[in-house]
Amino acid sequence: MRILVGLLWMCLVLVVPNTKASLLAEEGLLKDDTIANLLKEADEDLAAKKPHILFNAHFSTNPDEGCFLDPGNDECLQNCNYNTSAKTFIVIHGWTMSGLFESWLLKLVSALQVREKYSNIIVVDWMFLAHQLYPDAVNNTKFVGRETAALMDWLQEKANLSLKNVHLIGYSLGAHVAGFAGNYVNGTIGRITGLDPAGPMFEGVEAHKRLSPDDAEFVDVLHTYTREALGVSIGIQMPIGHIDIYPNGGDFQPGCGLSDVLEANEYRSIGEAVKCEHERSVHLFVDSLINKDQESFAFQCTDSNRFKKGICLSCRKNRCNAIGYNAKKSTSKRNSKMYLKTRAQMPYKVYHYQMKMHIFDYKNQESSAEPTFNVKLYGTLNDSNPLSLTVPEKIGYNFTNTFLVYTEENIGDLMTLKLSWEGTKQSWYSFWSSLQSYWSASNNGDRELHVRRIRVKSGETQQKFTFCLKDLHASRIAPGGELVFEKCRDGWEVKPKKRVSL
Repeated sequence: MRILVGLLWMCLVLVVPNTKASLLAEEGLLKDDTIANLLKEADEDLAAKKPHILFNAHFSTNPDEGCFLDPGNDECLQNCNYNTSAKTFIVIHGWTMSGLFESWLLKLVSALQVREKYSNIIVVDWMFLAHQLYPDAVNNTKFVGRETAALMDWLQEKANLSLKNVHLIGYSLGAHVAGFAGNYVNGTIGRITGLDPAGPMFEGVEAHKRLSPDDAEFVDVLHTYTREALGVSIGIQMPIGHIDIYPNGGDFQPGCGLSDVLEANEYRSIGEAVKCEHERSVHLFVDSLINKDQESFAFQCTDSNRFKKGICLSCRKNRCNAIGYNAKKSTSKRNSKMYLKTRAQMPYKVYHYQMKMHIFDYKNQESSAEPTFNVKLYGTLNDSNPLSLTVPEKIGYNFTNTFLVYTEENIGDLMTLKLSWEGTKQSWYSFWSSLQSYWSASNNGDRELHVRRIRVKSGETQQKFTFCLKDLHASRIAPGGELVFEKCRDGWEVKPKKRVSL
């Protein structure tokens, strides 16, 4: 047991000596099946646990304040001013090392109160059962979920609760508690939101042992800390909802780098700093509540690499959705993986653009080097900073390349863009001698690429535009050079598909 606790603690702080890591691997404690089997099937003596679960209808970080719902005690419904006709939100925290409520909980409750001021907001306080060794806290999640289901059954009977108006919001281990509650309740609840559901002891297990799409009419999940260490990840990696959203690929969140978080006042040590990415899921949800006029949108894609290439910015057939509170129930099949970029601070919204650029190269030479392009966008409201055209793999020559760029500010209607190739004309050959390129007819030693037009699609508006060269006679670009393109038409030219005669 001590080794397991050490493993999970080390995963949290991401500081693991190599010698201990090898010992853990040798003992088989990093295998998924070994970890999964720790989730107990048999129920233990649960009577002693029941008093340690509180349902706080007027949440406050002060333990002496609040109003508590007690299933079976009907008077508390009136005492707590439970609104029988309003929405009911049930917020569930996760594992705790301090035994204290974390600051994000009050922020989330306050944001819900502002957005839905007539609603019922209930915090499931299972702090005593969560402040345990991690495997013990995991084995308490099923019981806490069952008691939460009993609360909802009681509210159905005594307060005419409509399960369609119930929204469970669970963070980390709390997400799986919400899943168990949805599984045990009499009926089907409307929605469960999983905020970076816990990964250790849940990755790869059967659906009934974790949060799954079967637990509510709509299950949406935000994955923000899926980076793996020693074979496990703090946040679950696998898709477990109807829609599973992976902001920034679900691993590295902007503003959560070690240098960033150590500078922030709320993080005072490395151990606390690593919570930044895990908790980002909560803050993204809070952002969706208080900045409803700046909705962040995610786009369906098979994997993160394809999204980074700019391939997946379509909203056809429910392929895009708002994230957090504003997410709409998906009609697509379960486990739809979606991606988006975000800013480092709230509001997190950015504006995504797909850029298609045909790069002409007439003299191919074997090369592993790649040109480094950036683009600057000029709009009716703002101009962007130079944006790097990230190349996940290799640029294709005599081929249409697709890139993803995004801006933190709304630039309005895009009017002009400037393409630049980083480098210096005088010394480019020493740096790019192996670059595939085109030798000009004058054979003056300059190697150049040709770009004649760029097609741009906005992810947020779904509008498409074609940009043509401002100077039609200057289509060549070399290191240190730039090309300016102006919007020349709406939409894209699409070649008709050839019919195959049989």
